Amino acid sequence: MTKKRILHIEVSTLEESLQQFADAWRAAETGRPAPAHHAVGFENLPRLLSALTPKRWELIRVLRAEGPMTAYALAKLLRRDHKNIYADVAALESFGIVTRTAEGRIEVPWDEIDAKFRLAA
Repeated sequence: MTKKRILHIEVSTLEESLQQFADAWRAAETGRPAPAHHAVGFENLPRLLSALTPKRWELIRVLRAEGPMTAYALAKLLRRDHKNIYADVAALESFGIVTRTAEGRIEVPWDEIDAKFRLAA
C-alpha cells in the first residue's frame, strides 16, 4: 500500500515554521525516522486567502479530478483565459501545490490537502 501524500496548508508564524524545521533536523541527526511533512505556511489568513483564491481552488479540484493536462487544455475546460490560467499555475507551482510531469503537463501530486488555521482573539 502506498502512503498518502498530504500537503498541509497552514497559517503559522515564522517561529513555528522554524521550530518544525528544527524538530525534523534533530530527528534526522539522531537517526530517528521523521515522518514526511510537506507544508506551505502563510503568516496570516488574509495572505492565505489572497494566494489561494476560489479560482485557484477550482483549478486544483479540476486537475485532481481529471489528471495531468496542459495549461491550454485546463483553460479550455475551465472556460478561462489562458493567460490567467498561466498566472494561477505559476503561483500554485511557487507554493508546490501543483507540479509538472516529465511531459510538462500540470498535475496535483497530492492525495489530500489539509488546510489549517487558528481563530485568534
